[in-house]
Amino acid sequence: MIVTDTLLFFAAHDPELLPFWRNATIGIAGAGGLGSNIAISLCRAGIGKLIIADFDTVSLTNLNRQQFYLDQVDLLKVDALRANLLRISPYTEIRTIPRRVSADNLAQIFGSVDILIEAFDAAEQKQMLIESWQVLYPHKPIIAASGIAGVGDNDSLKTIRLGNLYLCGDGSSELLPGISPVAPRVAIVANMQANLCLELLLPRPGEKD
Repeated sequence: MIVTDTLLFFAAHDPELLPFWRNATIGIAGAGGLGSNIAISLCRAGIGKLIIADFDTVSLTNLNRQQFYLDQVDLLKVDALRANLLRISPYTEIRTIPRRVSADNLAQIFGSVDILIEAFDAAEQKQMLIESWQVLYPHKPIIAASGIAGVGDNDSLKTIRLGNLYLCGDGSSELLPGISPVAPRVAIVANMQANLCLELLLPRPGEKD
């Protein structure tokens, strides 16, 4: 059965929290291991609009940790992810941009979002995104991942806040060349980012709606 009733789809969500998520626009920079997991969790939670940017295509080596399927190999990641999200829920508006994010196009791609989530692999891309975002939008949160390599040691994963920059992960583990991170740890950090995003969209105690 295909569920098409919005109220039924979100019936198990807290009705006091859901409006904050439905009215939000979230940017995800990267649609790989982190980005695809983040997008699926936010879609299920009921985020109103997602803007997802990534220039890459799905490869067989991605399938050990990224939310794609064998028949999607060679497709643009953003196109494959959009298709998968729409199979889950028709209630999130999804805008996909098949471009490499840079300091020059950051505002054009993500200027309208309430929160930006960093989901890149390369350290230099992460640094570029964080530094550029903090210059352009110092009052808007950015949630980044730092340290997702390895297995086990769940207690090492934490969130650190530096102003409007939030870092999720163990903060130290580095990816070895040619060795991808393992699916459980990637998904844990991705969902730490998604969960924090949902939290930041809610009014703080004492604030008015």
